[in-house]
Amino acid sequence: MKKKNQLNRRDFLKVSTLAGGGLLISILLPPTIKNYTSPSAFSPHAFLRIDEDNSIHIILSKVEMGQGIWTTLPMLIAEELDCDWKNIQITHSPPGKKEDFQLPPVEQSTGGSSSTTSEFDRYRQAGATARIMLIQAAAQKWGVQPASCKTENGYVISGTKRVSYGQLTVEASKLPIPSSVQLRPPNEWKYIGKPQKRLDAPIKVNGQAKFGMDMQFPNLLTAVVAHAPAFGGKVKSFNADMAKAMQGVHGVFQIPTGIAVLATNYWTAQKAKETLKIEWDLGPNEEISSSRLVDSYRKLAKTKGKVVVQKESKTIFPKAKHVIDVDYVFPYLSHSPMEPLNCTVQIQDNLCEVWTGTQSPLLHQQEIATFLKLSPEQVLFQTPFLGGSFGRRGSFQGDWVMEAVQIAQVSGQFIKLVWSREDDIQGGYYRPMYLHKVHIEADEVGNPLTWNHSIVGQSLFVNTPLESWIAPKGIDYSSVDGVNGSPYLEITPNHSIELHTTQLGVPVLPWRSVGNTHTAFVMETLIDQLAARTSKDPVVYRHMLLKNYPRHLNALNLAAEKVGWHTSPPKGVFRGVALHAAMGSCVCQIVELSIQDHQIRIHRVVCAIDCGLAVNPDGVCAQMESGIIYGLTAALYGEITLEKGRVKQSNFHDYPILRMSETPKIEVYIANSTETMGGVGEPGVPPIAPALANAIFAATGKHIHTLPIRL
Repeated sequence: MKKKNQLNRRDFLKVSTLAGGGLLISILLPPTIKNYTSPSAFSPHAFLRIDEDNSIHIILSKVEMGQGIWTTLPMLIAEELDCDWKNIQITHSPPGKKEDFQLPPVEQSTGGSSSTTSEFDRYRQAGATARIMLIQAAAQKWGVQPASCKTENGYVISGTKRVSYGQLTVEASKLPIPSSVQLRPPNEWKYIGKPQKRLDAPIKVNGQAKFGMDMQFPNLLTAVVAHAPAFGGKVKSFNADMAKAMQGVHGVFQIPTGIAVLATNYWTAQKAKETLKIEWDLGPNEEISSSRLVDSYRKLAKTKGKVVVQKESKTIFPKAKHVIDVDYVFPYLSHSPMEPLNCTVQIQDNLCEVWTGTQSPLLHQQEIATFLKLSPEQVLFQTPFLGGSFGRRGSFQGDWVMEAVQIAQVSGQFIKLVWSREDDIQGGYYRPMYLHKVHIEADEVGNPLTWNHSIVGQSLFVNTPLESWIAPKGIDYSSVDGVNGSPYLEITPNHSIELHTTQLGVPVLPWRSVGNTHTAFVMETLIDQLAARTSKDPVVYRHMLLKNYPRHLNALNLAAEKVGWHTSPPKGVFRGVALHAAMGSCVCQIVELSIQDHQIRIHRVVCAIDCGLAVNPDGVCAQMESGIIYGLTAALYGEITLEKGRVKQSNFHDYPILRMSETPKIEVYIANSTETMGGVGEPGVPPIAPALANAIFAATGKHIHTLPIRL
């Protein structure tokens, strides 16, 4: 009997023959959504296609932005299909159809480190279905029983008979979908759990990979936009005479977000933009400044916020021996992906074709259709590779996308909009500023008795398509994620979490690891403070608190063992540890550093992750390394400062990133685990900043309560 909210295999698999021959298996992706009703029309989002030339085409439902799913998701199909890995070819999903937009917004985007966990069973089912149908086709061809057949590296074999998948595709496509398939047990896996080199690496190395910035077409003009210096500012008047007189400039005109310049190339467009004389109405956000915001946040934190969690024990406890009252402050952060924002748009003959790297192609396709009064099918949305995102290309309003569409509509030209680094750092979207106010009471041996935690900051998800999932009734659970659900709070008899959601004109977006970007720092540095108050080793103290949390201990023990925690580091070198669970995985990181002349030198980072099954261990290691470098950048340098409504930073000279010469030796260890599979794209970020801060405390005795770190 089918359970409620559970779809059978026929609900999400469909088989057809290609016009030119071949086997196509389509995968409908929504069965993981609770309370979701499948649309009446078939709406596939991912495809497995086997052509007569033996090529295996996998069309992904998620986008590749550097996290490695171009390799990891095909591994799931390849495992069950038993194909030749060299024959696999990958592309992103084509433009959506009408029924696609019935999907919940969470299924229309890539994010939350959920791509592999959500698709693990579905992609394997598709591969297994294709393999069984190919076996059945071969058995019919030879007049034998399917049980006498086996597969091997893209061939069906029975005794001395051998036929390739490509030779069976047409016959296989005519067969009914099997009512059930047997997935391969782990002891037979040859891909899953084994390191695989990335399928997108060769084309990214040799330059064949196409990113949004690579789009080039005949008669394509480059567009740039002069934006208001303060958020929400509007154009009062402008003079473009000098710009229009420049050779190569094809137009200057006003759009809702500023003044657009069209030219034959980017350099000409930028130089023309610099000549514009614009009078701005800066609006109400002109008075926003970081220092004033911190002061107002401190005052707000002292008042009653919305209660997220409230637990009061009736047990009488001994009087608290240790009390901590502290505020933490975190600045705005820019995402700063290496590929600047860009979008290419052509509007003609009641069609709009768009090329841009985004985490949410379907959301933007629908948004464009609504704006242009077209049906979604009239918007041909093409998704090239994304040159990084970290949340920036997950905008719910499609800010740069809609700007490009507006320019194409007004100008009537085929255009490619390009944002400079300055455009994005000074007028983009940000990880919000946050303030934490924490009061802790602990007994003599360090057991927390009371933990009251107040958080102040902007919401990431209120007034977005994801509000009902993440921010119901005005409580944005992403703001408290990492405090809410923390083992340290769960073992504290009396604890509370309150949230103050501020309303400001500064645009914000999730930043890699979302709320855990700030909550992990607070929780893990407080644990080190409590350990110091009770004269306990930080690892030993965590053991005491986490004795009933085996997954946390698994990561903690592995990292401590690999770093040699219980042996002394070299003279002048100090260690700090931090442990945090996010996106279904638990990560422990230990930093080794030295400090000389107030300069921090990070020598080594040892990282241990319990992510359950590691589908591609190489990919897991790469994501941990990436997260550590990204997190160290924020901890040491990340700060967007507002003054009179303007962002002071502009490019990597004053918003620096970690250089290769500063990058420590990084060792990544994957725990043997039977726990539920977790994500890996984001969980490597949260522990590194507190591990660094705790190492600085070990070296200097100074606790860090504000980021970025300054000695």
